[in-house]
Amino acid sequence: MQKKLIMMATAAILTLSIPAQAMTMAVEMGVAEQIDEAAPTINFDKGAVTVQGGNGLVLEVVSLTGRAVASYKIEGPSQRIELNLPKGCYILKIGKTVRKVTIR
Repeated sequence: MQKKLIMMATAAILTLSIPAQAMTMAVEMGVAEQIDEAAPTINFDKGAVTVQGGNGLVLEVVSLTGRAVASYKIEGPSQRIELNLPKGCYILKIGKTVRKVTIR
């Protein structure tokens, strides 16, 4: 009987502490999700990538296994790049902007 009471009390305490933890996580996530207005943007459409705001930076293309596939120097404020890659999933990174894309 005493074990059941202890288990019920423990369960009640854990249940009451979850909302506080969830609130802490929500606050932390809000900080992590802030958007940097000056960060370059990556738009992907039908095998081509358009990079805006990445003048002078390098666009890196990496496979999901972590192997570097290609890199492109961005020469202007907006540049379109045709990705001549086989079908698959890739990670595109320029500055702090990262995007996962799928080529079908």
